Amino acid sequence: MSEEKQNELTFEQAMQQLEEMVEKLEEGDVPLESAINYYQKGMELAKVCGDKLNAVQDQMVKIVNEQGELEPFQIQEDET
Repeated sequence: MSEEKQNELTFEQAMQQLEEMVEKLEEGDVPLESAINYYQKGMELAKVCGDKLNAVQDQMVKIVNEQGELEPFQIQEDET
């Protein structure tokens, strides 16, 4: 899959394709050559998903506070 076509995929489409490939590999009836191709394409799709998540995270890093100023967005984790 070319890089241009990968960038046109939505996150959901890339994840769906990745899940389908994982299912085929988990069945175990895939010839070795096909399994290697699935694995390679799966890694490319995983990179697409990771890149898209990073882009969204970068957009969410700053939010507008009540005064209209940008400030870093921080997730508070439970300390239990």
